[in-house]
Amino acid sequence: MKLLREKIQNEGIVLSDGVLKVDSFLNHQIDPILMKEIGIEFAKRFENEGITKIVTIESSGISPAVMAGLELGIKVVFARKRKSLTLTNHLLTSKVYSFTKQEENMIAISSQYLSSTDRVLIIDDFLANGEAAKGLIDLVNQSGASVQGIGIVIEKSFQKGAAELKNLGYRVESLARIQSLTKGKVSFVEDAQEVTV
Repeated sequence: MKLLREKIQNEGIVLSDGVLKVDSFLNHQIDPILMKEIGIEFAKRFENEGITKIVTIESSGISPAVMAGLELGIKVVFARKRKSLTLTNHLLTSKVYSFTKQEENMIAISSQYLSSTDRVLIIDDFLANGEAAKGLIDLVNQSGASVQGIGIVIEKSFQKGAAELKNLGYRVESLARIQSLTKGKVSFVEDAQEVTV
């Protein structure tokens, strides 16, 4: 997705060989125009899958998921990472290790928002080692619903997440695929070719 790659080029900050900071448009401040285009793109890619719900994880997955839900005309459910006084009964839970935060979180969704008839699209901001996606898949499976696909805003192709999810049989659609983050530069994967910016 050209607009997203341009944003990464112009505003992304490479903090290390494994960490890309995109706080100016995705992870802290949100660019609603970009999110709208991301939602349109996810809706296009999954429009023939009969999606009935989108599932994401708080907090950075929420804005692209909501925009995709708006385009598809369906509801979005987000897994919470923190305990809530209002989220106590009939919980689906899973443990997720965060690559960026270097910590494990218990994530939860109320079972009342997913049913066995739901066809789910999982959306998240980043895909590194695939832990968040696997946790969300676990929650969906616990509900009896089926995962029809996984939409990722930014994939770190040099980490194992995408390959592992595809090996498990899941369709993964990433809008920007990063080949490497070396020497402060972002290299993209585009149609199996490396594009350096």
